[in-house]
Amino acid sequence: MLPKKLQDKLNQRREANALRQLKVPNAELVDFSSNDYLGFSKNQAIFSRTGEILKEQNLELNGAAGSRLLSGNHKLYELTERFIAKTHQVEAALIFNSGYDANVGFFGSVPQRGDVILYDEFIHASIRDGIQMSHAKAYKFKHIDLNDLESKLSLRAQSRSLEKANDSQIYVVTESVFSMDGDSPDLLKLVELCEQFSAQIFIDEAHAIGVFGTGIIDDLGLGHRVTRLVTFGKAMGCHGAGILGSENLKSYLVNFARSLIYTTALPPHSVATILAAYQHAVSDSKLPNSALKKLRENIRANGPTVHPEFQKAPK
Repeated sequence: MLPKKLQDKLNQRREANALRQLKVPNAELVDFSSNDYLGFSKNQAIFSRTGEILKEQNLELNGAAGSRLLSGNHKLYELTERFIAKTHQVEAALIFNSGYDANVGFFGSVPQRGDVILYDEFIHASIRDGIQMSHAKAYKFKHIDLNDLESKLSLRAQSRSLEKANDSQIYVVTESVFSMDGDSPDLLKLVELCEQFSAQIFIDEAHAIGVFGTGIIDDLGLGHRVTRLVTFGKAMGCHGAGILGSENLKSYLVNFARSLIYTTALPPHSVATILAAYQHAVSDSKLPNSALKKLRENIRANGPTVHPEFQKAPK
């Protein structure tokens, strides 16, 4: 039986007409609510290629049967992580079961006691939850406000210089595209500002991957200057996520990210779908009628209120 105080919270939600429920979507309706921006979740070429990959690797299995540190690290992980790293031109990629797992794993293990995290006030809930698991102190800055960020960076830098132990690290966290309003910070200026204060930079690109090709960070050529989250459950149309960065960061997360260590790995089919989706995205982007170009044309047709990048002619 549910405890009374929990039942009361449910009743309050119900009375406020805010009770969340799981429903099966009506297949006859037009989809204006999912994150399947490019239609990849229903793409038959990706579906077929996934089966081919499994056969090529002799991995026609239903599950991974263990965590990645035990029996679950099948060879498709290595192939897919290499392909993702090459696509984004970074040293290494590490696949997690979801974007939530990746963010919780990173922020729950990387920032240390004595470190400081500065995060955009509209940052995703998964990052907030990861920050709560961290021993670092955390402070929010005003949404995409670089002046406020600079003020807080300056204050933290002054505090650090006054402390005896000056090995504390500052982490700045934002998203390249915020899901609720579709706005973006000036990432180039943000990176330059953070580097001025020797701060580490983490960019969540969950809603930029696919919609902006391989992401805004790649468009700006900033991949070697930041750590990134990329997710596969939105424009890529499948499931999972990856942290992009250095080989040393990958090794650290394999050793200390609890959401990677203590969970069963993705089954081969899921990882094969990620690889198939990435391969399709790379090849499709070279076509004159690519899914990305169609998406951009549709968005541009909505007028000048859309993201500034989409006011440009599609590449």
